[in-house]
Amino acid sequence: MLGLFGTLNLGARSLQTQQQGVEVSGHNLANVNNPAYARQRIIIQAAGTIPDPIGPQGTGAETVAIRQIRNALVDRQLASEISVTGSLESQQQAFQYAQADLGQQIDRTATGAEGAAAAQGVGGQNGIADYLNGMFSAWQSLSTDPSSLAERQVLILKAQSMTTQFNQVDRRLADLHSSLNDSVQSDVDRANTLLKEIAQLNDQIAQTEQSNPGSANDLRDTRLARIEDLSKLVNVQQSEQASGAINLSIDGNLLVSESNVMDTLQNYDDGTGSTFVQLQTAGTPLNITGGSIAGTISARDGGVQSLRDNINNMAAQLITEVNSIYQAGYSLNGATGQNFFTGTNAGDIGVNSDLLNDPSKMQVSADPGAVGDNSIAVSVAQLANKKLAALSGQTLSENYSQSVATLGQNLSLVNDQLGNQNIVESMIRSQRDSISGVSLDEEMTNLMQFQRAYQASARLISTVDTMLDTVLNMKR
Repeated sequence: MLGLFGTLNLGARSLQTQQQGVEVSGHNLANVNNPAYARQRIIIQAAGTIPDPIGPQGTGAETVAIRQIRNALVDRQLASEISVTGSLESQQQAFQYAQADLGQQIDRTATGAEGAAAAQGVGGQNGIADYLNGMFSAWQSLSTDPSSLAERQVLILKAQSMTTQFNQVDRRLADLHSSLNDSVQSDVDRANTLLKEIAQLNDQIAQTEQSNPGSANDLRDTRLARIEDLSKLVNVQQSEQASGAINLSIDGNLLVSESNVMDTLQNYDDGTGSTFVQLQTAGTPLNITGGSIAGTISARDGGVQSLRDNINNMAAQLITEVNSIYQAGYSLNGATGQNFFTGTNAGDIGVNSDLLNDPSKMQVSADPGAVGDNSIAVSVAQLANKKLAALSGQTLSENYSQSVATLGQNLSLVNDQLGNQNIVESMIRSQRDSISGVSLDEEMTNLMQFQRAYQASARLISTVDTMLDTVLNMKR
């Protein structure tokens, strides 16, 4: 049998066990607002027994481990969804910047002629569509009084305002392209930092768990938070090792093995001015399919580049069509053969500088001897409604609005996808919180339970102490 001293040891072990329970509950409560923390539980089991004439007798309880409450499957699923969210958020941001660069509100559903009206509508007073319509209206107005220097001056100013808008939009979209390249660079730098931190945490976890019993729970929490931060940037594949380390791969390439960073990410230019990602040591281009890096590249080379290309193509057709008509005209002094527009696309389109200084040089008449002839002005004005084969059978305004509407549709689609993705991620987070999250009510209940058990254990020791006193007094 235990005897009085054995019972004292039993009470002492019980006090220590209940105290550890209070400490772990307190640690949980302290981290209740820490999103990376997973609640912990002490694992209590019966202490070893001793032989007794009536059978093995228990010696109380002891704590054998502090266990972290986690579900690895849910954690990995959440990391995967975080990667999808990161991609969609970066696409949304890129398309929103592109929308702002246009200087117009976007109807995200309208196309064709309906889209043209929408692109010129609410909030679009400073957009290309408005300046384009203003220029054609000025040609129409000039056709009613072709010899008027005032009308010619108004037209030149309208055309100059339109070309300036083309130049500004192209410059903004070019700047956006550069900013998206910089974003990829920044994300790659951050990803490399996280890879190193995760490798260091792998090492710390392995050393802690090899030199001490139990699991390095708090270090594992920190490592998981870093992996989720990395997943926000790029999709990663995880593989847990027997040592407790987690190996990480990207596009099938091992980057973190145990405590070693096997390779890092590096930006490279493919020769077109666009930034992509490859392995720094191996030089292998990576096909990144998730995270903000993938989303930025997708938006940059997809919707944003398509918008810029379409606007440049439209500007090129505008230059070609107007100049082909204008070159055949005659100015007030009989000169001919000059172009109205200079440049080749939206980036360099401009109005012939000779006209800026002398509106009389405008070639409005189809007859060198008839200064009142308006044939050229009428023909150019009619371009506003001409279907152009080079623009897929659309007018200039329709083609522009189609490009704008396509961007709007891309943004709308990403918004819808992101809304659905946020719901999915929120549901998985809630599922993980139900498993790993700290519940104030539960921890307070556990705290009271350990407190009562501690008090009872102290009472046991006090009772045994009284019994020892009685035994000692029997010898006096």
